[in-house]
This record gives sequence, structure tokens and C-alpha cells, in this order.
Amino acid sequence: MYLVLLGMINLRRRPYVLTGAREGLLVGLALLGLAVVGPMALFFPQHAANQFGPYVWLMLGMFYCLLLLLWILVGRPRLVVYNISSAQLRAILSETAIMLDPDARWAGDSLVLPRLKVQLYLEVFDRMRNVSLVSTGDQSYTDWRRLEGALRRSLQEMVVPRNPRGYSLVVAGLMLIAGLAFTSARNPQAIAQGLIDFLRL
Repeated sequence: MYLVLLGMINLRRRPYVLTGAREGLLVGLALLGLAVVGPMALFFPQHAANQFGPYVWLMLGMFYCLLLLLWILVGRPRLVVYNISSAQLRAILSETAIMLDPDARWAGDSLVLPRLKVQLYLEVFDRMRNVSLVSTGDQSYTDWRRLEGALRRSLQEMVVPRNPRGYSLVVAGLMLIAGLAFTSARNPQAIAQGLIDFLRL
């Protein structure tokens, strides 16, 4: 589902801005299954399972959510702009920054807005046509949100070509979903029994 969602975002005709917190939440939810069959199964607390039964999985899930929340909270503020080249974003970001702060200036891939007390640098992933704006140093949360809102408004009317790599993401996601549905439909009893054995219910 995460691959399908990411592919649909990349197939839009407009850039899409996502906050770092929301992106981290989506990635964390996408990796939940791998966490269950990986670390949770490897370090499964058998003694707790004997005492609490299936509720131990609820505790493990809550622990995973808390770790994910901690990772999001300690991370630097960031904005991820999908479906745009670094050159296009840099030009629009320069205009937006000058509007908000006439003293804004670039130093390589870093941008400083001294009046807003905002500093950031660009992390470019041109193959997927997305760019991250990552804060550096101490930031004013209010001014960071002002920059986010102004950038969203600046990108609102921009039209870009579809990212062809979005099709491969959608196809890969649909193939995984179809494979899972086909396997489950072929032998639902075996799938259910395997799940019960895995969860130690």
C-alpha cells in the first residue's frame, strides 16, 4: 500500500509537499510488517507471553509506536517535496525566501533566512525527482511553518510532467497485494494456522 501511495504521488501533475513527521509515520507503518517478522519475532518475550497471552503483541505494538514517535520527535524538522527537480525547487524556494526575508541568501545547497531564524539545506534525490528541505541549527517552529505554508502556496499552481518511475512503484505495490491475496485465497486454513503458530496464540 505504501508503494502504491508513493507511486500515485509521483504520478501527480503537481509537486506534493509532505512534512518530515508525516513521511516518518508513513515509513514506520510501511515497515511494521518487517518489524513483526524480524526483531519482534527474534526477541519475542516468551515469559511475558506465558503470563499475558496474546496481549503481549499489543504491548509490542505499543512499544514499536513509541519508538517510532521518539524517532520522529528527535529528528530535525524537514519538508519533502515530491515530483520536482532540484533546479525547479531551488528557483521557487529562492523567490519564496526573498518574499519572507529580503536578507535570505544561499551558500551552496544551504539557505539562510536570518530574520525568520530558519536555516536549511537541500537533500536531492534526482532519480526519483524529490528534494528534502532539512533544517540545521536551532529553528523557530512558527517561522518554519510560515516557510512551509508559503512554499505550498508557491507550488500550488505549478504543473510538472508525471514521474515515469511512479508507474513502477504502483505496479510493484499492486503485484505484492495481488500475490498476497492469491496466496491467501488458495489455502486460507494454512495461512490462518501459520499466523496462529507465528503469533504463539
